[in-house]
Amino acid sequence: MDEDAPGNGPACRARAASLRRRGRGSCMVAPILLRGRAWGELYLARTLGRAPFSDEDAAFATVLAAQTAAGLAQSEELEEVRRLAFTDPLTGLANRRAVDARLDAALEAHRRDGTVVSLVVCDVNGLKRVNDERGHEVGDQLLERFAAQLTACAAMLPESLAGRLGGDEFCLVTAGSAADQVVRAAEELCAQALTLDLGEGVACGVASTGDPIGPVTTADRLFRLADAAQYRAKSGQAAHPVVAGRGELPDATVRLAENGGPRGGRRTERRRFRGARHSADPGQLLSSVINALDEEHPIRQVHPADTVGRLEVVAETTSRMLDAVAWWISYVPPGTERMRTVHYGVRRMTRGPGSVRAEAQRARNEAPDAVFDLRSYPLTARAVRGHAFSIRAGVPGNDAAEEAVLLVGGYRAVLAAGGSNAAGGWLLELFADDSTLPLSALGPTMRALVAMALSGPASPP
Repeated sequence: MDEDAPGNGPACRARAASLRRRGRGSCMVAPILLRGRAWGELYLARTLGRAPFSDEDAAFATVLAAQTAAGLAQSEELEEVRRLAFTDPLTGLANRRAVDARLDAALEAHRRDGTVVSLVVCDVNGLKRVNDERGHEVGDQLLERFAAQLTACAAMLPESLAGRLGGDEFCLVTAGSAADQVVRAAEELCAQALTLDLGEGVACGVASTGDPIGPVTTADRLFRLADAAQYRAKSGQAAHPVVAGRGELPDATVRLAENGGPRGGRRTERRRFRGARHSADPGQLLSSVINALDEEHPIRQVHPADTVGRLEVVAETTSRMLDAVAWWISYVPPGTERMRTVHYGVRRMTRGPGSVRAEAQRARNEAPDAVFDLRSYPLTARAVRGHAFSIRAGVPGNDAAEEAVLLVGGYRAVLAAGGSNAAGGWLLELFADDSTLPLSALGPTMRALVAMALSGPASPP
């Protein structure tokens, strides 16, 4: 704004007078827009007597504001990736990756200065019955309510972390609290869990370096001890926590952990928390895909500009970890509403009506000839613009067109996420049957993974 510019109205003259009172002769404002909304502005001013800003200056400021907005958007996306990497999407608790990191750090302090480290492992009783009789949405409510109780328990213990290991299993990691304090908190947790009207309480096991359990040098050993204690609580239907190292000598829990499982002999642990082959944990999915894209553990060599190849890495890695049935990669040329499937993978066959055709296509190593008009698929059209959605067959309110795609293929659910780059629009879909891990909470994770695959150089199929 130049105070002497011709044609300035009353409002402009008032602003010019304000500039003059502050010793300024002209100013320039470029809005910083983040995802279509005003985030702030880039403001520049010159003192009286200096030449006013030119159109070239305004153009440069506009570009600078746009670059600032792009940097802010990238920073927010990276922060979202970090959050997804360490947070359970259903409960908001720490996920298994965050638990492992905290436990490793706590045991390092234990080795260095003797800090007492404790691990509480909990199994929510009755979740399968709730899921079978009342549906998975009600089961999720049970998990969320127990997570709130576990968070309150963690608040009783300084330097503690509440986490969800997966499914119906939760844990609490503490460093610095006495073993007796941890046991009292676990007893309160068991009592509170019995007040939940949906479930049947919780089976709770405790292992602490403050108890006589022998040397603990690795997180695996503490997990085995806590898991053995939790197994004994579950099998004995105990209303109170079982604590490793506090039984009659020789301690049954310690012996169970050292023998490797409830039957003794070879290792038969009821669950393996660390290094599980299959996982719906967002942190593990992100870590595995990043490693694959970085070619630390490549599925195949992928050129950075090979968009389809990078999306295939995401599809294969996530499908393997989720035990998905199949995946599709689809492409939308710039300026069109027509989407065609350009690559796909079938991991196992379903008994649906489309399975014979899919088997024949896989044998010929040909892509499906599916072409979709995005105007008939609003959820897909939105996903191609950088969003995600999931659908489970048979749920009231489903989009009829999207559900029809499931039924034709004989699938039970789909998770779709998309985005765009210089080559056009893209969509990645994962299809599920009854053996696939739950997909409903993984939309944000898949959005982040697809965004990573679409970053950098681009190429059409």
